[in-house]
Amino acid sequence: MSLDLSSLALFAGKTLTEPVLLSQQGFSNENYSFYADKQRCLLRKFKLQDRDRTLEYEVQKLAYEHGLAAQPYYLNLEDDFMLCEYLDGKHTSKLIRAEITVFVQQLKQLHALKIDQQPLSLERDFPVFTQELEDAFSVIDNTSLETVLCHNDLNPLNCIFSKETIKFIDWEFAGMNDRYFDLASFSVEFQFSVWDEAYMLTSYFGDKKWDKKKLDAYKVIYKALCKKWFEDNT
Repeated sequence: MSLDLSSLALFAGKTLTEPVLLSQQGFSNENYSFYADKQRCLLRKFKLQDRDRTLEYEVQKLAYEHGLAAQPYYLNLEDDFMLCEYLDGKHTSKLIRAEITVFVQQLKQLHALKIDQQPLSLERDFPVFTQELEDAFSVIDNTSLETVLCHNDLNPLNCIFSKETIKFIDWEFAGMNDRYFDLASFSVEFQFSVWDEAYMLTSYFGDKKWDKKKLDAYKVIYKALCKKWFEDNT
């Protein structure tokens, strides 16, 4: 790494180790860890250039204040990197019911947070619509929009399980979206059975009625977005 982190006021008087590339990497950033004295930190060098990194930083800061994310320390748009707290924990793709419950409670907290941003327009991401996508968007168009702050990328690598809680990382796709989009991505990414999905929905909505057709429509849209993203970026 050629970045001189020791010059930052954040690390005044601290001894820094050389950033080490992590063995497990995402698709949107290069991730390094280093120590400032005994404090382990994460350096995220941005690879995607089409993200609003200021928004990402502000959303992560808000999420951190509510116990949902790592603490962000510093954002540098000129050199395309962010520094934040390093979270210890594990990734897993198979959840027991107790973990689903904790996950849902964290998700509900996220969805209760407020930011000033226009809702995402998912239709704009598709230059061509398959019949399946047309049908999915038709279902969405005939339901009420439930716009909340969403993570929008709840795959297992973006969820860290530690000390009976869950925190979310990699907030570059976060924004205002329908709550069902996050629920759909949660179900898809963790490969829920019909019973696990019903448990997720009951945990989230309680006694309130949920819309299974809407969830299924967003599952179609989420899978199509993932497919398109990997085609465009790999």
